[in-house]
Amino acid sequence: MARLLLVRHAPTSETGVRLTGRLPGVHLSDTGREIAAHVARLVAAAGPVALYSSPVERTWETALEIGAAAGLEPAVHPGFTEVDFGRWTGRTLRDLSRLKAWARVQAAPSRFRFPEGESFLDVRHRAVSACEDLAATHRRKTVAVVSHADVIKTVLSHYLGQPADLFQRLVVAPGSVSILELPADAPPRVVGINLGTPWT
Repeated sequence: MARLLLVRHAPTSETGVRLTGRLPGVHLSDTGREIAAHVARLVAAAGPVALYSSPVERTWETALEIGAAAGLEPAVHPGFTEVDFGRWTGRTLRDLSRLKAWARVQAAPSRFRFPEGESFLDVRHRAVSACEDLAATHRRKTVAVVSHADVIKTVLSHYLGQPADLFQRLVVAPGSVSILELPADAPPRVVGINLGTPWT
C-alpha cells in the first residue's frame, strides 16, 4: 500500500492576500521558513522514501527543508504544480472578490475556467493521475509530496468520493500534512487532513 503525505507549502508574505499562482519570485516569509522547518520534522519522522514537489518556488523551498530533515533529494513533479489562474494571477483576493465571476467560483467551481488558465476539473485530473502514478511507482512505501491548497483539496475530495463542487469545504492550511493511502487491491483511504498546524 502506497502512503502519500500531501504537504501544503509553508506561507509567504502573500498567502491569503494575493493570488500569486505560478508567479516567479514569491518566497517563503520568515514565519514560513519556521513553519517549513516544523513540518519537515513531522514528515521526516514518517520515513518517506521519496520526495516530490511542485516546481513553484514556495513549494520547492518547503521541499528543500523536508529533504534536509529526511535525507532526501526532492524531485519536481509537474502534476502537483499550482493551478494556472490565467489572467487572475497576481491579483489580490480583495479585488477578485468584487468580480461577478468570483461568485461562480465559490458556487460551482467545477463549471469555471480561469480566464486563459485551467479549470478545477483540469487540476483534479492531472493531480489525481500524478497520485496514481506515484502509488504505482512506490508500492507499499511512504512518499512525500509538496503542493498547493487547491491541488491538495481536489485530490482529497476525489478520493473521498465528493462531487467536484464540494472540494472547497476542505481546509488545507499552509504547512499542513494530509495523508492518503492508495492500496493496489482495496479502496483508497484518506487517513488525515490538515494535520500538524498549531499556528492556524
